[in-house]
Amino acid sequence: MASGYTPGLTVSPRTTIVKTRRLPLKGEVLVGENDWVSPETAVAQANLPGIMQTVKVASRLGVDASEVPELLTIKIGDRVTKGDLIARTKGLFGKFFIADAKASTSGVVEIISPISGNVGIREAPTPVSITAYIPGRITQVLEGEGVQITAHGALIQGIFGIGGERRAPIKMVSQSPDQPLTEADITPDLAGKVIVGGSNISGAALRKAAELGIIGIVVGGIVDKDMVDYLGYDIGVAITGHENIPLTMVLTEGFGTIAMANRTFNLLKSLEGRSAAICGATQIRAGVIRPEVIVADETPEAGINQIDEATLDFTLHPGVPIRIIREPYFGALATVTELPTQLVQVDSGTEVRVLRAKLATTGEEVTVPRANVEIVAG
Repeated sequence: MASGYTPGLTVSPRTTIVKTRRLPLKGEVLVGENDWVSPETAVAQANLPGIMQTVKVASRLGVDASEVPELLTIKIGDRVTKGDLIARTKGLFGKFFIADAKASTSGVVEIISPISGNVGIREAPTPVSITAYIPGRITQVLEGEGVQITAHGALIQGIFGIGGERRAPIKMVSQSPDQPLTEADITPDLAGKVIVGGSNISGAALRKAAELGIIGIVVGGIVDKDMVDYLGYDIGVAITGHENIPLTMVLTEGFGTIAMANRTFNLLKSLEGRSAAICGATQIRAGVIRPEVIVADETPEAGINQIDEATLDFTLHPGVPIRIIREPYFGALATVTELPTQLVQVDSGTEVRVLRAKLATTGEEVTVPRANVEIVAG
């Protein structure tokens, strides 16, 4: 019988979690290798260069650009405050028709141009720091860039998400994996929590959750129109996680009303009350990024006993439940019906191995590349 191997979403009560925390530009690493860090620990910092503001001195003084250098009261490298005098004309007899040019912002004089007659003032840099996000040990220092943190604990990956990194305690709301979250389920006492639902969250419930200050939502699915209505735009295929929204949402199964996998639901239930790191960042093309929920050991004394995930069965064979992770069936659940041995040419012209699968919602049999599916566990 033909078979193949494909990983699924990680849903593990005990695994090794490695996170790279990297600055957006060169900076300073604040911790050392082997240090234990908490989620709030600043591990690296940098200064984003301030904005360059231009003062059109020649224009303000009504002189030629070539005259500006001799009229300046400042030089390159001087620090100025908004409103400081930076140039002045000599006027008539030193008294009349005198014109001034003043700094439009506070900062350091970086450019004096005799060609344009402009002065460039660089505003103060903006400090940027990155935190550890999860508790763990520094296992690698990336000089001037960031660190690698290794932790041990529970990891739950989703298929799609929105919203950035947040932390809050887990709170179960739905009583079963097939129970949807409705507006009535969203109550004020859930503020400041990562709430867990079952098969779906309605658009009204999502809006109410944002209004009440709920930190995160983990749920099986959502109707795509409800997400678009909430965001105000279609999210497309770009990387997510940078949306300007007050909460983070992780879909464990896909779009629509889909019961959360029992294994995922039961694991989240066992973690209720514990502090979770949640991130909705998703990229479904090259360089796959999964949305995730992490509940890691808070102290090094918690131990590192792990489940050997190599023993989990990720073998494709007829009858195995799968999820399709590429268009045109993105997020669809299906069951493998056949694993043809011959290579098939796809639209790009590449020859790949494919499988036949029956879609759970319609019963239609479709052919998809094996690389475009993952096994659904539990």
